[in-house]
Amino acid sequence: MTKKLQSNAVQSYLDEHKDEAQHLLERLCRQRSVAAQNDGVEEMANLVESLLAENGFSIQRLTVDDAPPVIFGEIRGRSPFTLLLYNHYDVQPAEPLELWDTPPFEPTIRDGKLYARGSSDNKAEIAARLTAIRALRAAHGELPITIRWMIEGEEEIGSIHFDEIAQKYAHLLQGDGALWEGSGFDEDGRPSLVLGCKGLVYVQLDVQGVGVDAHSGNAPILPSAAWRLVQALASLRTPEGKVLIPGFYDAVMTPSEAEIEALASQGDHEELLKKAFAVETFNDNLTGIELRKRQAFSPTCNIAGLLSGYTGEGTKTVLPAKAMAKIDFRLVPEQDPDDIVAKLRAHLDAHGYQDISITTFGNAEPVMTPLAHPFAQRVAHIAEEYAEKPVSITPLGGGTLPLLGSMRKHVNLLGLMAPGNAAYWGSAAHSPNEHIRLSDLERAVSYNCYMFTALAEE
Repeated sequence: MTKKLQSNAVQSYLDEHKDEAQHLLERLCRQRSVAAQNDGVEEMANLVESLLAENGFSIQRLTVDDAPPVIFGEIRGRSPFTLLLYNHYDVQPAEPLELWDTPPFEPTIRDGKLYARGSSDNKAEIAARLTAIRALRAAHGELPITIRWMIEGEEEIGSIHFDEIAQKYAHLLQGDGALWEGSGFDEDGRPSLVLGCKGLVYVQLDVQGVGVDAHSGNAPILPSAAWRLVQALASLRTPEGKVLIPGFYDAVMTPSEAEIEALASQGDHEELLKKAFAVETFNDNLTGIELRKRQAFSPTCNIAGLLSGYTGEGTKTVLPAKAMAKIDFRLVPEQDPDDIVAKLRAHLDAHGYQDISITTFGNAEPVMTPLAHPFAQRVAHIAEEYAEKPVSITPLGGGTLPLLGSMRKHVNLLGLMAPGNAAYWGSAAHSPNEHIRLSDLERAVSYNCYMFTALAEE
């Protein structure tokens, strides 16, 4: 199997429709779809449904109570291979709006990049996959494989209803392999595969001190909610990052030699990451394989937000009545989200913080497809032949896809992230000025055409 697999008819279509994916992405990004604010989500679901139907998919809305629909589509192909695709049509809130150079829902082209909320996460991949499907059908009249595609509307708020969806519709979500929200190509042109995602527990801690905010002159005799919360937070981890909750690391699996070798074979892109995050060094001056191992296999306790008292301009001498912190724990195999919440509660109680309440907003299991899994090996081989360069494999990505645990539990289907996405290291996903490079979008379309065709080969 070589690059000749990309037929002349397909390549001609791509050459003649160079801007198709860009125009489709602009259309998708103009439609707001902020799940956290319920802003435009239903309209976005309707748009996705119409786009899939226009391109030959038989459509079904997968629904459960109090959730936006998962749009599910299927096109039968000529080979017996069935591929399940996953994407999401919801996006993160655009705030703070003042940090955007152009309006977040008005797609703008600058310097070969398309700026818009949701462009990299995750609408560019929807555009790339759909354009590839259009090209293959236009060139050959059919797809080389059967594609089942589910596109959900709650990923950015933790896929809170996806477990119900997976349980109810497990019969529709079967396949010979699955590709989640994808990866791309590194700066050396090597295709990137990600075999799994960390788990997540997101909690809010609340403290009530005095009944109402008080004059700070009363600080000698009244409890401070702010100080109490800060002291409780300090008990959770060391300055170096080690989590101090008893039993937190008990279930952590040691990475295999093969997984460490995969990390060691990756290209060195540390300077690019420093530039992206505007830092001079990484924690503990880590570099090389030790940096990659910690990023991939270390669970974390991160303070995502803090709020107490007066935070406006100037001064206000106040003793705050309340304090709040939002914390996310990123988990690795085989840590259990519910177990971590229970251990957090026990830790706070043991340190005398029984008054601090815990609200859990979402959790997700860590899931990783083994390196030796046949589908992972097959996709890696296809990616290498397309790029004519060795694949770069990340066994466990730092982010979270909440659906993976539900797919493993109810569908018994593992998958991975293949290089069919247009996002790159500097895309600023979840941040102001989110964008993709148009050259990456063009390559993503081409790769998806190639991969869909190659999966039909024995």
